[in-house]
Amino acid sequence: MSIPEIALPRRPLSLKSGAVSLPRGFFWFSPVIIVLAGFIIWWQGPGLWRDYQISRNPIVIEDGDIRNGKCTTRKAVMTECEATLSYTFEGRSYETETHFFFVDIHSGSYLTDLVISADNPELATLTLCLEKIWNRAISFAVLGGLMVLLGGAMVFLAIRVWRVRGQIGRPAELALIPVAISATKKSGKRLFVTYVDKLAPGMTKRTAYTLFGRNEEPLFLADADGNLIGAAVRHGRTALPVMIDAGLQRIDLTPQERETALASIHAAQAEGGEIEPQTAPKKELQWMRGLKTLLVGIVLAVVAALCYWGWYVTTSPTQFDQIGMEINNILPGPINEWGCDQLQKRFGDDRAPHGCTASDYTSWK
Repeated sequence: MSIPEIALPRRPLSLKSGAVSLPRGFFWFSPVIIVLAGFIIWWQGPGLWRDYQISRNPIVIEDGDIRNGKCTTRKAVMTECEATLSYTFEGRSYETETHFFFVDIHSGSYLTDLVISADNPELATLTLCLEKIWNRAISFAVLGGLMVLLGGAMVFLAIRVWRVRGQIGRPAELALIPVAISATKKSGKRLFVTYVDKLAPGMTKRTAYTLFGRNEEPLFLADADGNLIGAAVRHGRTALPVMIDAGLQRIDLTPQERETALASIHAAQAEGGEIEPQTAPKKELQWMRGLKTLLVGIVLAVVAALCYWGWYVTTSPTQFDQIGMEINNILPGPINEWGCDQLQKRFGDDRAPHGCTASDYTSWK
């Protein structure tokens, strides 16, 4: 049996708008993502901005008091630190707290001093914060960016589903296509199905979701190998296919049209025929092409940065190459130390560059 042999009328047809659903858990997962994104910004954003201001004109306070200072390593690479800072500057006493995280491969303790801003003495942090400021900024951007991407993906999905719901309620030509069932979840007498339109040649492998009600069940047909696959329709130019039910109640048909279509399906199922998927023009979504380009760009940028860093620590004619210093400073501890050792072998008689300095920001660490 080929899909076009199902006896649907050759006229524009509408579908039930609720035939396309949002993912299970969407309405609790989305708020969680938004809350997490807000928490990350609240947790690390002000501290990064403070430390950036301090880094522009820092002063190390030799007699400052660092209390309750501790660093905890999580997941082997993420280090979270906090401390209470007390100090006196120009006859005035200050007390504040600092907390921050960065990515590092390190064992043992960290040596650090208390440092303040010469322009705003009330701004205080640790020299460790300034040494890891680019590491922290990148970690913050990656973690926050991940939350933003997840949140954006959820918003995009919701907009697409709502748009499809509005479109399928208006009559349009229907084309039947097979879809692969990737997940099912039964809740009472309802069945939630996740499916992908990847079986018909030229499809873009888009994932969609649907909830079959108490009186509905999916329509399954057999392929050439006897495997059951879901039956769906492409409604006009909508972005997502719509799974149809075994009783064809999701399609706006007259009683006679529905009876004729069901009779053709039952006859085909009894014969055990095959499904020959309809072809559709291949069309890759713009956002998918953009994502692939972005990922390739990130990989190339990382490789280029590592190659530049290798040249900087082993061959560069100066230790104060701006790009090389920044890359070396954000690398994990052991790699950064190795790079600084290479630089010190060649420029040990001169001042240390950013990323290789001790607490005085001049000598080699």
